[in-house]
Amino acid sequence: MSHLELLPAVDVKDGQAVQLVQGVDGTEKTFGDPIAAARRWADEGAEWIHLVDLDAAFGRGSNAEAVAGIIAAVDIKVELSGGIRDDESLARALSTGCTRVNIGTAALENPAWCEKIIATHGDRIAIGLDVKGSQLAARGWTSEGGDVFDTLARLSEAGCTRFVVTDVASDGMLTGPNFELLGAICARTNAAVVASGGISSLEDLRQLRGLVPIGVEGAIIGTALYVGNFTLPDALAVARGEDR
Repeated sequence: MSHLELLPAVDVKDGQAVQLVQGVDGTEKTFGDPIAAARRWADEGAEWIHLVDLDAAFGRGSNAEAVAGIIAAVDIKVELSGGIRDDESLARALSTGCTRVNIGTAALENPAWCEKIIATHGDRIAIGLDVKGSQLAARGWTSEGGDVFDTLARLSEAGCTRFVVTDVASDGMLTGPNFELLGAICARTNAAVVASGGISSLEDLRQLRGLVPIGVEGAIIGTALYVGNFTLPDALAVARGEDR
């Protein structure tokens, strides 16, 4: 693959599309109906969306009905995240029709279960690595979960095919991706890497596209799209190398 896959984010809290700052609950900007947001990105050419149930991620509820409605409303691939921590929640997530699920906290709290589901479901499972410095952030980013490279090594050995890497300090800040972190992750795994956090400009996307040869497969874009720093069609052109 020579292009960068883009995954516009649709984060759902209390039934609304929102964007948090550094993953902190209560910092959100609200952007209205999440189905409308998902349809907009699909209509503008997205092949993927990154869909997050924030209430489930924080362990305080569920937007299952809204999530199912979003997936049914768009005919594109969906990466689903938030609150997937056991067989029941995994089965429920996979049954929505999403293309793959992103497992976060559970990877830290129950590594044996993660290894089992990777073996069972293969590339329908991505592992989310939410990173503060060199430490993982767990359960809605409110607690620490150990060294990122230890977890990376263990789950790479278990056969994980894809890691979604979020730099918590950059998320929602529009300060640019953590290229150093992404390079360090790519150097330690043969799995594909999806970058998340900090994307603010088309130049950020050009630089991320330059990391495709070392393993960066895609990028999740949230706040920059919602506040209008650039359009999705322009971002897709950059991601495909059509902006030269």
